[in-house]
Amino acid sequence: MPVPADTTEPTTSGTRPAAPLWVAMYHSVGDCSDDPYRVTVSPGRLDRQLGWLRRRGLRGVSMADLLAARARGGGRDLVGLTFDDGYADFASAALPVLKRWDCGATVFVLPGRLGGTNEWDPLGPRKPLLTADGIRALADTEGLEIASHGLTHVDLTTADDAELGAEVGGSRALLGELTGRDVQGFCYPYGTVDRRAADAVRSAGYRYACAIDPGPLTGPFALPRVHIGENDTSWRLLLKYRLNRLRRRPVPVTGEAP
Repeated sequence: MPVPADTTEPTTSGTRPAAPLWVAMYHSVGDCSDDPYRVTVSPGRLDRQLGWLRRRGLRGVSMADLLAARARGGGRDLVGLTFDDGYADFASAALPVLKRWDCGATVFVLPGRLGGTNEWDPLGPRKPLLTADGIRALADTEGLEIASHGLTHVDLTTADDAELGAEVGGSRALLGELTGRDVQGFCYPYGTVDRRAADAVRSAGYRYACAIDPGPLTGPFALPRVHIGENDTSWRLLLKYRLNRLRRRPVPVTGEAP
């Protein structure tokens, strides 16, 4: 059965207690008129959300940058920005907004579906995914991190051993060849993770992995995130931010097993 992520470790190094990680989970950026899964934000809403962060003295960065800062004992003013599924609209709609507010991000892509569409979603419109050239261009963009969302967007908790290996280790190898860079991060499709999947991710050489909900496996290989959608106005963002700090304890960021 899938196991949600939860909190465990209380602090990082240093005298002050570490603040909980705040990691925002986005997907597509574009037209929200047909969005049955509520995974799309408009460029205008994203602009207002990032502006809200900046006015509070916070800055969105990639997961690699966030975790590196936390490992050094800093990064309390940083927020992780993640974009799942590798939609092509990230380059055209999200990236200009990120640049406007001097923010970075991690884009979790699917190297087994280069230039394809979101065929795993039975409802809603078909949306194009990033091509190989598009991913390479993003990998060369300062502040952005390209990481793996698996090969084809399958639930890893239901995959057999061969499929699990291909989705986890195979996707990392392909992305490394495509970008010429070390691929540090992984994101579980659908947010589902169990011990077997987390162990596979760690064994494949990743340094961290993102889930969604807190649960018993929370740690560097099952980091919880906060869904951000089109309806998240400044008041809703403030509520989510405060609840995150109240309800979640810090998690380890050293890359050790949970």
